[in-house]
Amino acid sequence: MAQWPLVTVLDDVSEAMARAREAAGDRDILVHGVGCAAAALEAGVLDEVQLHLVPSLLGEGRSLFEGIDPARRHEFEVVDVREGEGVTHLRYRVV
Repeated sequence: MAQWPLVTVLDDVSEAMARAREAAGDRDILVHGVGCAAAALEAGVLDEVQLHLVPSLLGEGRSLFEGIDPARRHEFEVVDVREGEGVTHLRYRVV
């Protein structure tokens, strides 16, 4: 059994996602963080986007789609919208 923490650093998001899919088998792979998600979307290896909107003012931060080529059009299909105690959960399929 591998010792924790087990960390692999890759420069290519497509290779990282391919390795994650291989390791996950039939389970889902989660991508966290704006930079990683944007890179995966640009590389065409992101299947879904889930957003959790909470109305609070936190100050400045990174734009959700920062670094994505505006000339390249990305389309999303709404899969699910759920509202609950102060949060709206949005789930989109990348078309």
